[in-house]
Amino acid sequence: MSKHIALIEDEAAIRENYQAFLSAQGYRVSTYASRPEALAALRQRLPDMAVIDIGLQDEIEGGFELCRELRHLAPRLPILFLTARDSELDAISGLRLGADDYLTKDISLPHLAARITALFRRLEALRQPEGPNQPLQRGPLRLDLDRLHASWHQQPLELTLTEFWILHALAQRPGHVKNRQQLMDAASVVLDDNTITSHIKRIRRKFQQIDPAFDAIQTVYGMGYRWHAAVPET
Repeated sequence: MSKHIALIEDEAAIRENYQAFLSAQGYRVSTYASRPEALAALRQRLPDMAVIDIGLQDEIEGGFELCRELRHLAPRLPILFLTARDSELDAISGLRLGADDYLTKDISLPHLAARITALFRRLEALRQPEGPNQPLQRGPLRLDLDRLHASWHQQPLELTLTEFWILHALAQRPGHVKNRQQLMDAASVVLDDNTITSHIKRIRRKFQQIDPAFDAIQTVYGMGYRWHAAVPET
């Protein structure tokens, strides 16, 4: 069955252009012009991915609010912002809310298709563990690749797809430093240094909500990040 993409864009001509292009790529595309319209539909049935503009009709940051609401409904739903707003602050704000990618509308349609394909590829890769029913266990950390579920001391971590993939890349080889480029390569996504830093901060905060003393993700200044191998086994 073809992947279902929800496209939330308030300008009709742009919406129709993207819908036609993505449909030609083999995706099933549902379109919405406003945050309330999209949220009402997506509460009934979630898509495989949401592509969202930031400004939606009279809501200047309606896309940000929709992203926040969708994250509450589905922590691991792939979310991509596609917007005319190209400021670094907007990009960081979107990614801090849990979006997996942020693109501006001046990109080519083939580039958009490539980024969507990369997001779906990451999702499929996480669902194909190296061995059957073999979760990755690192002390109190448990990553279940079949269900895309993470837990710390048996408490669930509600990670986005990008956060799960970054954490998986770090935890695979405890003690080994992953620089920002390696984390981007592992996640099959192009992000700037500030965005990687924002994702790491979000991941840490989610651990610290469970365990205020959490310090297993270490910053190696000038180099990158690593999973601290000294975390005791349980």
